[in-house]
Amino acid sequence: MIEIIVAFLILIGGVVIIIFSSSFAVKNSALLATALGISPLIIGVTLVSIGTDISEIFNSIISCSLGHGDIDVGDSVGSDLTQLTLVFGLLPLICGAFHVNRKDIIILGSCEVLSLLLIFTIVEKGYITRLNALFMVFSLVIYFWLIYNANKESILHRIELIETPQPTKSKKTLLLFAAIGFVGVTAGSYIIVNSVIYISQALSIHEYIVSFFILSIGTSLPELVVDVHALRHGHHSIAIGDIIGSCIVDSTLSIGIGQVFFPQAVSAELAVPTVLYTLIVSIIVIVVVAARQKMDKKAGVFFIFLYAMAFVFLFGLGL
Repeated sequence: MIEIIVAFLILIGGVVIIIFSSSFAVKNSALLATALGISPLIIGVTLVSIGTDISEIFNSIISCSLGHGDIDVGDSVGSDLTQLTLVFGLLPLICGAFHVNRKDIIILGSCEVLSLLLIFTIVEKGYITRLNALFMVFSLVIYFWLIYNANKESILHRIELIETPQPTKSKKTLLLFAAIGFVGVTAGSYIIVNSVIYISQALSIHEYIVSFFILSIGTSLPELVVDVHALRHGHHSIAIGDIIGSCIVDSTLSIGIGQVFFPQAVSAELAVPTVLYTLIVSIIVIVVVAARQKMDKKAGVFFIFLYAMAFVFLFGLGL
């Protein structure tokens, strides 16, 4: 029992390490890009768009390199569900009601649904090939293009918020700091993956389930922090763009990147129902928000209820 408690504490420690390290890495990478004269738009669309998903991306690479593809898929799909329901639902409870642009939610949501459909067609085979993984990763480029053209104003506002000042440190120093941040992310990911493996074995619970329900909460915390900050400063569209944009990254790059280097088998009997539930819930969330054009406490409680129902539905299936 003590060993399991220690393993959970180590898992939490790994999540803390990866959150702070990813923030440090992204900040110094953005400063370095500014020092190199790279366009703020490119910095915003790339670094900022995937910044809160670095934990899932590195977890994908580490877990697949260790031969545990279920942790990769479980964490990424679980993060999709957690962000669209639990994180999205908590926002109006924490920050109060806010307006949602119907066009934004429909276009962003449609990209998210398409990415989940792609996952479903791949994981049902029980194995992710390198070709499938490459297709998933490069599909993110298409989604970014669609999102940028449909949501350009929101992205530009986001870039203004995060646009870094002129760096005061040398390029070598910034490169060193960014490298330290990414080393921290790698170490945190390694700790997380091994903790999940140990916990799943000690409790006789499949590592996919541990990743889907537990690990995904930890790796979704950066989105909650970023979105609360954006809402408190009145930037509603940025919060929406971050939540759904992050889900799209999870459904493409986060799952695929590890599989590109280390193709792995996936437990289809677990992945298929969880992806299907996440897909159905995504459609419900998008329809509700698009119809009401606002997020208030009623919608927040309903979305949190949808998250809680995942436990009832999936464990009811004997998973």
